[in-house]
Amino acid sequence: MEEGLYAQILRGLLLPPHQQSMKKNIPALPWRLVVVLGASLISIRLPAEESTVELPPYVLSATRTPAALTTTGTFVDTISAAELARMQLNNLRSALSGIPGAPAFQSGASGGMTSLFLRGSNSNQTLLLVDGIRLNDPNTDYAASLGGMGVCACDSLEVAHGPQSTLYGNEAVGGVLSLRAQRGAGTAMQTASFEAGSFGTVQGAVHAQAGTGPTAYNFSAIGGQTDNERPNNDFTSATYVLRLDHQVSKTTAIGATLRGFLGRYASPGDRFTNDPDSEDRESNRLATVFVDFAPTANLTSKVVLGGQDRRYVSENPGPFGPQVTIVKNRRAVFDGQSTLQAGEQHRVTGGLTAELNHTRNTGFGNINERQQLLAFFAQDEWAPVAHIYLTAGLRSDEHDTFGRATTGRATAAWLSKESHWKLRATYGTAFRSPGFLDLYGQNSFFAGNPHLEAERACGWDVGVDYFFADNRGVLSATWFNIHFRNLIVFDFGVFPGTTANVEAARTKGGEVSGKFALPGAVDVRLAYTYLEADNLSQGNRLLRRPRHSGSLDVWRDFGRGFSAGTGLAFAAGRQDVNAATFATIDAEDYVVVRVYGAWQTSPRVTLKARVENLLDEKYEEVHGYPQLGVGAFAGVEWKF
Repeated sequence: MEEGLYAQILRGLLLPPHQQSMKKNIPALPWRLVVVLGASLISIRLPAEESTVELPPYVLSATRTPAALTTTGTFVDTISAAELARMQLNNLRSALSGIPGAPAFQSGASGGMTSLFLRGSNSNQTLLLVDGIRLNDPNTDYAASLGGMGVCACDSLEVAHGPQSTLYGNEAVGGVLSLRAQRGAGTAMQTASFEAGSFGTVQGAVHAQAGTGPTAYNFSAIGGQTDNERPNNDFTSATYVLRLDHQVSKTTAIGATLRGFLGRYASPGDRFTNDPDSEDRESNRLATVFVDFAPTANLTSKVVLGGQDRRYVSENPGPFGPQVTIVKNRRAVFDGQSTLQAGEQHRVTGGLTAELNHTRNTGFGNINERQQLLAFFAQDEWAPVAHIYLTAGLRSDEHDTFGRATTGRATAAWLSKESHWKLRATYGTAFRSPGFLDLYGQNSFFAGNPHLEAERACGWDVGVDYFFADNRGVLSATWFNIHFRNLIVFDFGVFPGTTANVEAARTKGGEVSGKFALPGAVDVRLAYTYLEADNLSQGNRLLRRPRHSGSLDVWRDFGRGFSAGTGLAFAAGRQDVNAATFATIDAEDYVVVRVYGAWQTSPRVTLKARVENLLDEKYEEVHGYPQLGVGAFAGVEWKF
């Protein structure tokens, strides 16, 4: 195939014929520019070189056990620390930009509160799993962490799409984001990097790891500060991750992880308000100790003991002095599972999860409550004949606050004989339990409803994957449908106001994604989502869910230490709330373009540069909260 034809393929992906009339929805200039940039990168004739695209040997989030992407019925997207470093993306929110069906919208600039709508679900209907334990529950949100937490050099990210409560319980309705620190591997290596640029941005990172013997370690930290563009909008943060591993014997391995995020965000509010002294502070720490035990070749077990300590403070000025809200969340977790390989056809996994959590919230509702959870789950992975892979599972979660929730899930996958094509399908149920505010909140104008039931959902999807030869990438397409019922809403039509299970919703649509290498050391990563998201009770569209969203990144290794890439992200067809009038409005569409490059001047030193929002797009992901304009950044990385 001629190299010029690859450029034509990319052009076709960017502007398919039936979308030529969408000029009102998607501005033409950014699209044309990126087509030119992408085509020029690909059309240059260079000898084929080794590419960075390589699919992971296995994923964990789809079945809780190591499974090849070619055998899972669940659509799982992955992104490694090496890929993030190559694209010069260093925070969790930007990492999600390459995941289909996972738009994340920020209320403000870098560090601002961020909402995630995986397959159209709410943020509180998507689970963020960190080093094997949950970061969020109905009382502990991740809006501040998602907006500011860094992704470190030892991290990998998996996103399992669709209802996952059968494996992970509460909140895993739209799917599960699994952020996991990797075991140290190879000889000892250390790196340090520094970056500075627009908006008074200064940032640094360090990484050290080793793993040649029975003991391994992996440590990363990243942090810095930026002033952003608006007055009183500076953001300071630090994220650190440590993982330790030790192989005690042939059958037993132990380890521990420690992760923390510290952030301070000066929050001026929307552009109509411009509060001069508002500030949000987040401190979130998670720690685990784990044991892997494999007494026989057919039996493996894993036990995780974990804990979380979070403190969030919101300070706002007022006519009678500052209003201060303090939220404290503490969680203790026990998670254990065992997997039995029962012959060649069955792999059975079962286990239990126990949690204790305590939430203290001095703000609205005046919460000081505790909750206990005990859950049991079982799953069978079955290969009845060659190239057919089936899974089925059940789970029961017992909360001492609202009661029991039982969920189930089944998946099927067929892999072609040459291992290039896979057809897959899933069906699953999921739930989100009511939070302490929903159940027990009290103030002069509000009283919680202790009789609330859990929000429920059932969803299915069908899809196809094409795997390139030599593990050089994958193209995927999926159609999904999720139906929500018993949605919890606030009812202020009565006095005092309260909560009730009254609404239903549905999200459906298609996801297209790709991660593959082309001749000439060109790597491509693309994502597109078409989404219909409707409130069935009110007969309107769910807010901030774009009908069209996606991203594209094209990177090339030019040899002799030079590499460069370009990327874009877009959203179109959203509804939002006017920050001044509170009326429902059609949110603006946007396309944001970035370019980046690196020059490895020696085996130990690499110079990097990037330009964000290259076309200086004026846009707001959330109405009233302007995003940053064009910004240039440069840095250096040392290996020693």
